[in-house]
Amino acid sequence: MKKILDTERLSLRMLTRSDASFILELVNSPGWLEFIGDKKIRNEQDAVLYLQNGPLKSYSEHGFGLWLVQLKSSDTPIGMCGLLKREYLSAPDIGFAFLPAHTGKGYAFEIAKATRDYATTSLGIQTLQAITLPHNERSIKLLEKIGLCFAKLMQAPGDPTELHLYQSNLSSALTN
Repeated sequence: MKKILDTERLSLRMLTRSDASFILELVNSPGWLEFIGDKKIRNEQDAVLYLQNGPLKSYSEHGFGLWLVQLKSSDTPIGMCGLLKREYLSAPDIGFAFLPAHTGKGYAFEIAKATRDYATTSLGIQTLQAITLPHNERSIKLLEKIGLCFAKLMQAPGDPTELHLYQSNLSSALTN
């Protein structure tokens, strides 16, 4: 389990197949289903396939992906945060999701800001994007707080859902 970074209260590390039960819980949580969508992951075997074809594949192909967020004090998994490379976006995008019991405590801001900083200082990424549903007010506030600005309305290929694209030039965001 390769550690990516630590913040005051949190650790960010690579996901492994052994995180399947956590993934199963997270992707079926109300916030995930409402704002990210139903990934049809119904058991741990489905979760292992999600890990293999998603984060683990991204690590090998891009050198980054979605990572596990855990409490430093207990190693308890509480969410995911990381970088994705989507074919239809011009730059990597930041994504995050947390279990309901761990929202509203500043964890998302703490780890998203650290991930943004890691993207530029360790990975050399100069532009960061994010996509969100227009009614996902908490994510929008967080994206703006870490220095991303609304860029345009868009749709993912083959999906009629309207999305908001946020973007930041990371070299200027680091001063915040």
